[in-house]
Formats: sequence, structure tokens, C-alpha cells
Amino acid sequence: MSRTILDSKSVSRCLRRMASEIVDACEAPIALVGIRKGGVPLAAALADLIEEAEGERPAVGAIDITLYRDDLYSGLETPSFGATELPHDLERHGIVLVDDVLYTGRTVRAALGEVHDYGRPRWVKLAVLVDRGWRELPIQADFVGRTIESQRTDKVIVTTDSVELKSGAGS
Repeated sequence: MSRTILDSKSVSRCLRRMASEIVDACEAPIALVGIRKGGVPLAAALADLIEEAEGERPAVGAIDITLYRDDLYSGLETPSFGATELPHDLERHGIVLVDDVLYTGRTVRAALGEVHDYGRPRWVKLAVLVDRGWRELPIQADFVGRTIESQRTDKVIVTTDSVELKSGAGS
């Protein structure tokens, strides 16, 4: 069974609110760093909205956490890699890590490890479109589009147009 949690208008509304909250809460200069794959388009969308509202575009980057995953050799068939792109002057920037879904916290833990291998940002905050609960680590998002109730066996599917919850589908 599948149900839509956010339609395209709701996704847009959530992103606008999150962009506003980021501007209000974060000291410049900031970099929005999307976690591949789902966080990269969201980071770009948030940067567009911030530029639209503030007249200045924040730096945008991306990280691929594949090699930082604690389950690299236990569940992935063939790992695929994407480029990591961070500001050259990382120490000067605050980083807002951006991802589509926050679940156990393990992806964020891996992302923090990778960011810190590249340098030490001024600060790090987390923005997610959907927080579905079921944390295994003490990690919380600073900016959340929508918090939903889910079961461990549910799957949250994020597209550019919507967010769906599939019951009993796994992760």
C-alpha cells in the first residue's frame, strides 16, 4: 500500500520554509552540501530559493558517502561512486548538510566523517525534507520539511514531485 505524504505543492512549500529558516538561523558564509543521491537536488533547490529571497547564492556542494558507510561490505551489491565537491575554503564556511530522508542517522554519521576528512567547517547543521524517526544514533535535523510516523518496514520514496510512504516495503 502506498500513500502520498507530500505532493509537489507541499514539497515546494516545505523547501521555501526550510530556505527561510536556514537564512534566519545560519551565519554566512554557508555552503549547502547535498548527500548523494537524494540530497543533491534538494541542496540546489534550497540554494535557488535562498538566492531568490536574498539576492546572493550560497555555495553548493555534494558528497558521496559510499566509502564512509558502515555497511559498505554487507549490503551493497556493487558500490557506485559520485564526486565529492566541497568549497575550497571549507574552514571559512558553515555547512548545511542536506538529505532527502532522515531515518537511522547512519548516513549523516558517514557524511560528517567525510566532511571532516576534507577540513573543519565553522559549524555543521542538518536539513532534511522528511524525518521518519527510528534513529539508531543521537542525530537530529536542524531543519525539517515534514516529520512523519512510519514503521521500520516502510519505505519513503522522494521524487522531485512528491514524497510517498510505501507500507511494509523495507527501509
